[in-house]
Amino acid sequence: MKSITIKGSQRESVGKVATKALRNAGQVPCVVYGGDKAIHFSAETLAFKNLVFTPDVHTVVIALEDGSKIDAILQDIQFHPVTDQILHIDFYQIFDDKEVSMEIPVRITGNAPGVRNGGVLRIVRRSLRVKALPKNLPDSIVINISKLELGNKLYTAELQTESYKILHPDNTVVCQVRTSRAAILVEEEETETDGETSTEEGTEPAAETPSES
Repeated sequence: MKSITIKGSQRESVGKVATKALRNAGQVPCVVYGGDKAIHFSAETLAFKNLVFTPDVHTVVIALEDGSKIDAILQDIQFHPVTDQILHIDFYQIFDDKEVSMEIPVRITGNAPGVRNGGVLRIVRRSLRVKALPKNLPDSIVINISKLELGNKLYTAELQTESYKILHPDNTVVCQVRTSRAAILVEEEETETDGETSTEEGTEPAAETPSES
């Protein structure tokens, strides 16, 4: 998985006054959990642009002013309810020899025969939570739909690999090809038309009544 470096400054004051002052200065207060102790730091708002405002996922290297570096993943983020300003970010420290769980985006590839035959592809899960060593975390889970016929479903059981474990039941549907409503209406109309034709063809003409002399 690709990594992004965030340059931060460790902070000692974590009260409301200090936090508000950081935000007013264009800084985001952050904390890293998962190590021996929680580490509080701050970084410029713009530093998180490629981490937060993107559909991609990344691990993070937090580079502090004292020269220390912390490998982490994004754990939680708080936004202002009106302005969408980033208010606070929680990170979780990761280690090379310890597995970590993370939401990974789903990428669709290929053309489903069922879609070419009038069906509609429905993506049920756009991301999946996986567990793996940091080095085995994928950038995305690529799903090939080239074999999905009309009515077929693709389950998480078909996506399990040795590199990572998908933390969902095996019967979780990731995507499926459903019959479109338009196709159903066309089929119903054709059925009704066939029925009318059959009735007309199967009706014998009425016998002529002989005229009286």
